[in-house]
Amino acid sequence: MATSHLTIDAEFQTVKLAVLGAPGVGKTSIIRQFVCSQYSDEYLSTDKKQVFCPSVIINEHLYELKIIDCPYIPYFPVNSLYEWTDFRGYGLRNATAYLLVYDITSEDSFQYIKNLRDQILESRDMHDVPIFVVGNKHDQSEERGMPRREVINLVKKQWKCGYIECSAKFNWHIILLFKELMKTLDYIDYGHKPTAVRVQNALRRNRCLIL
Repeated sequence: MATSHLTIDAEFQTVKLAVLGAPGVGKTSIIRQFVCSQYSDEYLSTDKKQVFCPSVIINEHLYELKIIDCPYIPYFPVNSLYEWTDFRGYGLRNATAYLLVYDITSEDSFQYIKNLRDQILESRDMHDVPIFVVGNKHDQSEERGMPRREVINLVKKQWKCGYIECSAKFNWHIILLFKELMKTLDYIDYGHKPTAVRVQNALRRNRCLIL
């Protein structure tokens, strides 16, 4: 990771990011594009939890991400007992942030994350725990289910959540997604907004690791 032109904090913050969504929406593809710049058209269901651990820099602060690629869960664990009894939900209740991913061509996948968000809010303290809604498969936008304006109105205005559309297949808005998430977390941690020019310069040096 190139850091020669940046003044980086010696200490790092750990961010536990849970990526949730219905089967086939592209959770793993989004993560792999961000971490490894890799994509495969072959669909393999996520049967067990995987954790990816990239380090990123935002606003000259170093973060260690623990990105949890979670298998499909029928419900968010309502308490610690449910978290322990179903391995798929273990560790989700203390995540630092959540990415709720849906397929923009599938209204059912949006309904799933809508229900999941409601369960998360009912199940844990969400103070300073951001939720970002991610509409994947923008490359198939001509087959869109719910109108984009309707989704944005619900997510941004009513839920007060971040919203970004992306295409894991074409690596479109993947970096932007994680940059916006990390800007939000950095603001929570340090109480100031990142400098845009500094962030852009960092992105040029290493698009995957320096945000």
